Amino acid sequence: MHFPSLSTLAFLYASSELLVGVVAQDRTTEQGEASIDDPTQECSPYSYAPVSEAKNSFPPIWQPATILSTDSVALDLWQSIEGRVLTNISVKGSITGHFTSGYPSSDPDCWWTYNGCVVPKHPNLSADIADVPEPSTLGYGFDDGPSCSHNTFYDYLASKNQKATMFFIGSNVMDYPLEAQRALVDGHEICVHTWSHNYMTGFSSQDAFAELYYSLQAIKLVVGVTPTCWRPPYGDVDDRIRSIASALGLRTILWKYDSNDWMEGVNGVPPSTIDANYQSLINDAKNGTFDSVGAIMLTHELNNFTMSEAVKFYDQLSGAFDNIVPVGVAYNITQPYVETNYSMPTFQECKF
Repeated sequence: MHFPSLSTLAFLYASSELLVGVVAQDRTTEQGEASIDDPTQECSPYSYAPVSEAKNSFPPIWQPATILSTDSVALDLWQSIEGRVLTNISVKGSITGHFTSGYPSSDPDCWWTYNGCVVPKHPNLSADIADVPEPSTLGYGFDDGPSCSHNTFYDYLASKNQKATMFFIGSNVMDYPLEAQRALVDGHEICVHTWSHNYMTGFSSQDAFAELYYSLQAIKLVVGVTPTCWRPPYGDVDDRIRSIASALGLRTILWKYDSNDWMEGVNGVPPSTIDANYQSLINDAKNGTFDSVGAIMLTHELNNFTMSEAVKFYDQLSGAFDNIVPVGVAYNITQPYVETNYSMPTFQECKF
């Protein structure tokens, strides 16, 4: 590996200092925001007029969503789909956690948290996406974005011509709208990851609708597109929640491998544990586990550690899988949004 000389580094550092001074004057455009390479500056708050002007049309950021009493459009939409919601399935636990004691072992609600169920018991609901149909293919994606400090990570993906599926939290989109815009500009697929990142089966049906609806509205306001896919936080979904998501035109995307990258430093979990989870996927790929059906691994755009882990293991993943593509591309979903003026390539066109 070639490393730049000290004189070159000194020049780059001086240049970057000048650039930061220029970029600091432009936090109103996606291009300007994407040019910032100082994570501290990236994560400093900024104002974006479309969000500021529309703030009263959304629930409070990072609070559990509920339909605003003044939002006639949301109320009318809820009333129009309420009849399709499986109201015979009860709320489970709370939005902050679950207790499975007493839940029937037959898993009548196809509750992923209980049993990893991905094939709904209700006949009118589509199966969740938990892997990809293309052999030796990784459906590549990241939860919990947009991260305020993701520029270095997105720059890396761009250097590899690598696209991914980004599962965006509505509150993060409102906090960091220019970062959300970069995902579309860079050609990534955007999906919903709810408004407040709580356990979805703990919400009432109307509030679960609000978690999805306002996330869709935030992405539409900021990025200009309306996603057709979502991922439940913690994978927490059952047929009641699926019926709400389906009524909103959302495909449910889960996973079968978990990096647990968000756990680094939690209760003393060391980075080596996360490394081992990545290595397990890589080993299985090399051993032919995905010769017939590809894989999806849960990873996060959450913080600098989770993104640096993705960079650290990218080349190894690329060597273990024949293809690494966004989840929608692996399914040949060329129209990932309600709007038809934006499309993704087919799988054959998009073997990154």
